[in-house]
Amino acid sequence: MSSIRTSRTRLLTAAASVAIAALSLTACDDGSGVKDEGASAVSSPAASSPAASKGASKAPAGDDAKTGSGSGSQGTGTGTATNASGGTATKAPADSASAAKPVTCSGADTRTVAAPLTRPINHMLLTVTNTGGKPCYLYGYPVVRFSEAQSVPPVVEDSKPQAVVTLAPGESGYAAVLLSAADGSGAHGYTAKSLEVMFQPRSLSGSLPATAHPALPADGAFIDDSLKVTYWQQDLDNAVQW
Repeated sequence: MSSIRTSRTRLLTAAASVAIAALSLTACDDGSGVKDEGASAVSSPAASSPAASKGASKAPAGDDAKTGSGSGSQGTGTGTATNASGGTATKAPADSASAAKPVTCSGADTRTVAAPLTRPINHMLLTVTNTGGKPCYLYGYPVVRFSEAQSVPPVVEDSKPQAVVTLAPGESGYAAVLLSAADGSGAHGYTAKSLEVMFQPRSLSGSLPATAHPALPADGAFIDDSLKVTYWQQDLDNAVQW
């Protein structure tokens, strides 16, 4: 009897232990079949991959990619497109050196004035002013034609300057014209009513198509076969000494 009672007690104890264990499992089950250990699992955002982070700071393709504009490791350069940081790059200005490259003076970019001189007598002064936006070269000497003359006067060779006359915008160059002999020894004299001034190219051969037509005095200009011109001069004093 005593052994039967002892066995029954052990069975009851074992059954009670099983029941308690089942209740513990039911209370700890979170509904997904996974036992809760007491620590909450926190979900963290996915980290950006190195490739994605690198791509975010890279300049967009196009003009910026060619000129080096952008932000981050790409630096900032020139261009007109929007860079990766949202700013707008500045385009480099046009080459100012090429914009100021000198041209040949002609009637298209100059103003010519013809005025009689009291000294030396029987002389006329030609003043050419650069009205353009670039420097210009006055090559050689003025090729002048009075009225309906069929030929142009020769140049005074001794008046040739050492350097080509260069006119900045607004500056003037000069040449003198000997109209007639002071002692009256000239022949074939007549009074001219009009004047055309032509400009020479660098080769000094022929003349440029754009010419000037400065006004003569109201009573005209008396000329004879003593007619000569000087080379273009940078300074007025050099022009009137011949």
